[in-house]
Amino acid sequence: MEILWFLIALCMLAAVVGPFVLRRRGGIRQVAPGSPDAADPDAYGFVRQEELDIRLPGPDQDLLDVLDVVQRSQDWRAASQLLAGTPKEGEVRWQRVQAFAGAASLELAQQPGVGGAWLRKWRAEAPKDAGGAAVHAEFLVQQAWRSSTAGTDDFRIILEEARTVCGEAALLAPGDPLPYIVELAVSRGLGYSHEEFDRLWAKVMDRAPAHMGAHIAALHYWCEKWHGSREEADRFATSAAARAPQGSLLAALPLFAVYEHLPEVNLVQGFYRGLVVTKAVEGALFAVHAARPDDPMLAHVRHLLVLFLVRMERWSEAMTQLVHIDGHVGALPWTQDSDPAAEYTVYRALAVAGYEANGGSPATLPH
Repeated sequence: MEILWFLIALCMLAAVVGPFVLRRRGGIRQVAPGSPDAADPDAYGFVRQEELDIRLPGPDQDLLDVLDVVQRSQDWRAASQLLAGTPKEGEVRWQRVQAFAGAASLELAQQPGVGGAWLRKWRAEAPKDAGGAAVHAEFLVQQAWRSSTAGTDDFRIILEEARTVCGEAALLAPGDPLPYIVELAVSRGLGYSHEEFDRLWAKVMDRAPAHMGAHIAALHYWCEKWHGSREEADRFATSAAARAPQGSLLAALPLFAVYEHLPEVNLVQGFYRGLVVTKAVEGALFAVHAARPDDPMLAHVRHLLVLFLVRMERWSEAMTQLVHIDGHVGALPWTQDSDPAAEYTVYRALAVAGYEANGGSPATLPH
């Protein structure tokens, strides 16, 4: 019986890994590392794995410069000034708040009781600073998910505190959608009823109806693994895409809904060439082509597209996305892994190998 279970497990593993190891039609062939036939991501100017930035989905030099100053000096003022000068209704401020909170959370994990002292000083010395309150609320959210287990008392206590700080941030900046966007993650963790969530979502929509980051956060709530279902998540995503203004990346939201409901083990041949996945990918590609080149959410969509395009064996299109995002991996789907840089590098290597196996080369890749 044990042998039977072993064979079943082996077959399942082969079904998952096999398509990436050996392709029919002469696609990808495994060779020894260092072989002259081995695909080399370095030949495309891609960043080495150890140099990939896991903090951000794409470049934001102003943020990185300020973050460097804050962490070196432990003085919060530069962070406060940067947030104060960032438009409150846009995606950039949301990403910067996440980055500051994530930096403080990571510092605390690396230096328990000491790390992230600049954020504590910020809140103590400038309690009326709306930016500081927003970063503090996001910090608590990230702490809850990083240091506790969902559903435990510790988890709930931290998120209850985060909800309180979200309320403080909202009072300090009337009209600012960010405190309510941060609270969307709180609602998921604390299990808001659908009626409570709808009231919170209405506040977000009143202030930032086309905010892509807010929609991604809300989509998590409606997913099957949290407080909705596959159908409710799909309905939420497709409705947002249908009403998206021209050039909005909300047209890519259905791809995020598909990602949230991917099977843990896929045994269906051709799953990634099926109608549901193909339609979502095409919608996301359309959104990317129509979006402004400087849209701060563009990198988020491109990162997710890489995963799907590689699994669909659409190597050239995957390489096109990689050209735009390489160097930064702080986005879904890589951040779901304990080592985002390593996970991203695997998919990048598969894309390069598939591209070259089908006649591509650094010279033929448009930049």
